[in-house]
Amino acid sequence: MNEEQQHEQQQERPGTPAGEQWTAPASAPPPAAAGAGADPGADPGADPGADPDAAGAEAKDTAAPENTVNPEKDTAAAKKDPAAKKDTAAKKDTAARKDETAAEKDASAASAAEKAERAAQVQHNNVNQHFYGSLDARHAHFGIGGIGGTDTPNTRRRAIGRLDAGEADAVLESYVAPPCFEEAVRALRQDGVVVLVGPPGTGKRSGAVALLDAVADGAEYVVLSPGRSLEELATGRPAFEKGNGYVLLDRMNEGSSSGTADFDWRRVRDAVREQGAHLVVTTVHTVDGEPPESVRHLTWQVPALADVLRVRLRKAGCAESTVEQAVGLLPAGCRIAEAVAAADRIARGADPAGVWQEYGSSAAHPVRDWFAAERSLQEAAEVTTLAFVIGAGRRDFELCQEGLEPYLAPAFPQTPTGPGTATADGAPAAAPRRTVDRRRSLARNDLVATEAQKHGALSRTVLVFRSPQYRQWVLEELWANHSTDYWDGVRDWLTDMVRTVPDPDLQMSVASGLALLARPAFDEVAESYLHPWARGTAGPLGQSTATMVLWWMCLLDENLGATALAVARGWAQSRDPGLRSTAMAAFGGELGVRFPSDAVKWLWHLISRAGDESAEAVSALAALVAVQVASRENAGVVFVFAALAHRMGVQGRTGAATHLKEATFDAVQAVLTVRDLGSKRPVCAVLAGRRPQLIDRFGQLWAGLLCNRPRRASALRDLHDTLRALPATCEKPEAIAGRFGRAVGAALPADERPLLDRALRAMAARSDDTVAAALTETFLTAVLSTED
Repeated sequence: MNEEQQHEQQQERPGTPAGEQWTAPASAPPPAAAGAGADPGADPGADPGADPDAAGAEAKDTAAPENTVNPEKDTAAAKKDPAAKKDTAAKKDTAARKDETAAEKDASAASAAEKAERAAQVQHNNVNQHFYGSLDARHAHFGIGGIGGTDTPNTRRRAIGRLDAGEADAVLESYVAPPCFEEAVRALRQDGVVVLVGPPGTGKRSGAVALLDAVADGAEYVVLSPGRSLEELATGRPAFEKGNGYVLLDRMNEGSSSGTADFDWRRVRDAVREQGAHLVVTTVHTVDGEPPESVRHLTWQVPALADVLRVRLRKAGCAESTVEQAVGLLPAGCRIAEAVAAADRIARGADPAGVWQEYGSSAAHPVRDWFAAERSLQEAAEVTTLAFVIGAGRRDFELCQEGLEPYLAPAFPQTPTGPGTATADGAPAAAPRRTVDRRRSLARNDLVATEAQKHGALSRTVLVFRSPQYRQWVLEELWANHSTDYWDGVRDWLTDMVRTVPDPDLQMSVASGLALLARPAFDEVAESYLHPWARGTAGPLGQSTATMVLWWMCLLDENLGATALAVARGWAQSRDPGLRSTAMAAFGGELGVRFPSDAVKWLWHLISRAGDESAEAVSALAALVAVQVASRENAGVVFVFAALAHRMGVQGRTGAATHLKEATFDAVQAVLTVRDLGSKRPVCAVLAGRRPQLIDRFGQLWAGLLCNRPRRASALRDLHDTLRALPATCEKPEAIAGRFGRAVGAALPADERPLLDRALRAMAARSDDTVAAALTETFLTAVLSTED
């Protein structure tokens, strides 16, 4: 099964045989739609909020309106009566003129809803563009020190879906099994399911892949969303396939009692066994009370890090002396991801002694030593400001520090009194009196360094931590050593700064700092920042920053990514419109890239709601596709387009003009016309050149839009723009245009093809672009040559 088939299978409706999918809009009727008020936790193929009566009605959108020429009927009449030829030609000319007039009329009258949708689309794209642009340009300044344990960002973006052979091989070729591995193999062979329990950073993900390699017969491993419930797994969502291995990473805690947990796990075990598959689940959550008897829950152990180092360095061809030096200098407190990152750097020629200074307890010692001494308010404000405002110039940094100090004053009662102290009720006043000039104090701070940042021929000096790893340790020490008064001050300072300073770089820095703070203090981050900001207490800028916090959590590690998914799912189901809006933005970016099936499910849940939120969710779905294309996450793109084709098929056959039907066609049009984040060209044109297998799917979706009369005029314009962009996105634009035309022609009813030909040809004639005119001709020739 290839990648596209795998993702299409995930969106098939329960009870529909694999491969039996409705093709919109010219083939057989679709399966019945889900009932009204369908559970948003259903599989992505379902239509939350669908109208059951409309779903069962006969489709009328694809039928020609009364004033439309029927070419087949008129041609038959002309053959019987030669005098009818003249009348037939007149009818065709009249129809062509009406089509052109309607197109011009529709083009000049964009609806308010369309304008609002476009405005929302611009906002989503702006946030995404700045996030990914800053991530690429200023990665080192965020003090992350290698996202996910590597030195290059975004090495694996999509957290779910099929694990390709290269990814599996990379895990297995240097894998070192922990002592509990054989016990887990026996449990997986016996039950078909095993659960690995342990804290983050213990190697559960690699262990899951290695277990499946040891037990499963199939060649495919599929990573499932951490949001999958036991109920979904037990009822065949996803549909397990014989011989395949499945991994559910960082499963969320459903809060099942020990009394029901065993029953739920037994159902999952039986479902997996019945299909001859194997499933490994990893989690940080233990079961309350007695563990289930039906499925083994094993406490996962960390493999010997010295052995991990030896295996990786020897495979890289390092000298034995280098291997033993690296092992001998291995610091305490190292996580597996850190050991792997260090081994990769040493294998590339870095000095082991220098490398280990940045990992484990070696990185923590300078920070802990600094905090061991008594520190003044000014010194504490220095490192706190840098933890959240990293990579800023001197003046900007000092302004932020000056703003923080009065908020922290209540936590430092020994601070000298004077004109700048806090008021009696604890409210921030002017800055407390300083004993040392801020710039001189910073120069003496052992944790702080300066760095030259170049902008072409110009450069500026920015403030950073002396080592990127210091940022995480500073936040952990701040959390461990300061009281609620201190953190209340930090909260109020950050909230005020985010609300009043419209600086995207500042938002990025604050968001990355809060994501790092989530490791030792997630409850603090959620209750003081994420939930309030997402509701809108810090304004739209606060909502954008809360979105970025979730995105950064996805980039830091898989466990935090699963936590971010749980937060966004909760927001999407909230009654608070601010929370729902922020959930849309989160799923329209990095969170949706990581978890595409969850993003489609929850965005569709919000699209199905009546009101302005529907347009915002449509824009978020289009923004997700733009990010997926920019990230080259092809499997996620395939999933989104397959889900859209399914839903358009269901709604395209309904006769009633329901909200869900209109929202479905809005979503299709928004996704087909969204622009690539980099080139600003239609993503349809970009994907047609990069992944031609999607062209047949594009044909279905474009045909559906062209047959929908309210959207026909704008669809024609957008289709023409897509054809015009092909020379810039494809090596062989003529071949792609021909294949595209055949796909659209195959999906269009026969009587729609000549109508498309006349309307699009007239539009091309008004353009001076000769290359686009030639591609339009190739496209239309292919459309008309299609046989029913």
